[in-house]
Amino acid sequence: MPVAVVKNTLLISLFLGIGGSLSAQQRSDSSLITRHLDEVMVQENRLAAPVKAVNRNITIITRKQIEAMPVSSLTEVLAYVPGLDVRQRGPEGIQADIGIDGGTFDQTLVLLNGIKITDPQTGHNVMNLPVSLADVDHIEVLRGAAARVYGINALNGAINIVTRKATENALTINGSGGSSFKKNEDNHLYGAYSLGATGSLVKGGVSQSLSVSRNQGNGYRYNTAYDNYRAFYQAAFNADSLHQYNLMAGFVNNGYGANGFYSSPGDLNSEETVKTFLAAVSNTSRIRRNWVMTPRISYRYTKDDYIYIKPDNYRNLHNTNILDAELNNTFATSIGTFGAGIEGRYEHIKSTSLGNRERSNYGVFGEYKSFADRRFTFSLGGYLNYNSVYGWQFFPGADVGFNLAPDLKLFANAGTAQRLPTYTDLHYNGGGIMGNPELDPEKAVYTEVGVRKFSGKFSYTGSVFYRQVSNFIDFVKDTVGGLDPTTLKWQPQNFQRADMTGFALNAGYNTAFAPRQFFNSLGINAGYNYLSPSFKGDAISTKISRYVIETLRHQLTANVRTDLLQHFTISAAARYCMRINYKDYTLLDARIAYKQSRYQIYADANNLLDVTYVEAGAVPMPGKWITLGGSVKF
Repeated sequence: MPVAVVKNTLLISLFLGIGGSLSAQQRSDSSLITRHLDEVMVQENRLAAPVKAVNRNITIITRKQIEAMPVSSLTEVLAYVPGLDVRQRGPEGIQADIGIDGGTFDQTLVLLNGIKITDPQTGHNVMNLPVSLADVDHIEVLRGAAARVYGINALNGAINIVTRKATENALTINGSGGSSFKKNEDNHLYGAYSLGATGSLVKGGVSQSLSVSRNQGNGYRYNTAYDNYRAFYQAAFNADSLHQYNLMAGFVNNGYGANGFYSSPGDLNSEETVKTFLAAVSNTSRIRRNWVMTPRISYRYTKDDYIYIKPDNYRNLHNTNILDAELNNTFATSIGTFGAGIEGRYEHIKSTSLGNRERSNYGVFGEYKSFADRRFTFSLGGYLNYNSVYGWQFFPGADVGFNLAPDLKLFANAGTAQRLPTYTDLHYNGGGIMGNPELDPEKAVYTEVGVRKFSGKFSYTGSVFYRQVSNFIDFVKDTVGGLDPTTLKWQPQNFQRADMTGFALNAGYNTAFAPRQFFNSLGINAGYNYLSPSFKGDAISTKISRYVIETLRHQLTANVRTDLLQHFTISAAARYCMRINYKDYTLLDARIAYKQSRYQIYADANNLLDVTYVEAGAVPMPGKWITLGGSVKF
């Protein structure tokens, strides 16, 4: 049977019979048979709300889902969320860009426990996080323009990674090793390993945890070796019932061969090291019975060292410092809940190629949310922003929901947002690219309508959306004047408007069986995302675009999981992707795991069909890869 027929048969079987979207309304965690979604809180910066009360398209990926998935990094987890375009440049998530619903990687806001991880140098660095997969409790994915919720740079949505809090005194050690069983130019097998440990201490009103990990591999093709170190500490101090203090600090040192990452084929021997330090401290205090105040301050430092040709030819060295401070308030009243606050952000970069530059940003925000226990709910608010370079902007938004039944909701929302140009957009000059210091921020208007059933064994979500981005920033070349485009440099310009129309469908069936049976639980889930982009502008016919035709037109994810004999878990997952300017491909992954109360072991098989494909630039992704791993808890 031809390979294409085999792939399509597998895909159709998984889609119809096995499934795989990971939305909050359809998770494969069998405990949700008895746990209602209104217990799951979405941690927005000001007004936290149960999933049941949120009038937006939001996805929650739980810890139990993550443990059952055949993945080894955060980016691999996110790749199974329909609507997220995860474009990796190598294994283990060493470097990845994430877009939402056809947007660019610079238009996506990433947060860690609510701390914004936007990078003014380049969006390529936002996923250089100090947390490993073992540190994650759950992930919240909010789709759509979200300035009124998270401030600037949430143009197409936000991804908030929430870490696990210490609940007991324990020490957990984990490790894994894997290989493609293919050999490199030195006749050695390509392979990788990881080691990690997490310790937690809970005493009195103080809980603390510290995790350290190392991931190292010799790659999967020439000059793709990597070495990654992470350390992450967090603590919570309960001074009394009215005051809690939270501390978080982390460091990641991520070095890798960057063959083909940015400027193929000339960067065959390039390498990059990105070091990031992040620290934050916050306090949550109940000032009065109906008033909760949360001040927070954070600092982020990134050193990006890129060498075009080893050892030191054409070196770009960037040092970025970001200081954030914010004050959030929540007021509960007889007519609903109000949120209000202020924030400030200072950004500074010292770079061999971008110069010595700084800018500041200040925001004032307010929001109102009606009672969540009524059949009809709504919220509205706005974000007033001042930037030291671009001046004043205002971004309103609103949403509404109507419960047709206790577990069936119609919802609609509209929002606005902006994305500031990065320093790379503005000032980089080299490698065939010329910056443009005259760029204006991108602005988005977003509307969405949908329906979802969010409890019971069978759940589903369907929504349609429209997004319009004005001042869209794209790297272009002129085609007029008789010049050879191959001799020209790419330059970012606000030369057009980008419109996106799309819809998403998700469905799941999750159930648990009686104790002592062979099968203990079964989860079957599927998700499909469709996007239709269009671009408008007078200069479109005279420009060659670098990025506008890279959208995923069709994206299908599927997942099945079963627990059996009390201790075994078997899961399989598939992804089908069709990019507008690239061939379609299907990926199939699987995991089998055995778990006891104190230890677990697992075996993963990734890219079982050994498909050759590209997610970003000219970087072919790894083929078939087998991993064995486990953990022990003391």
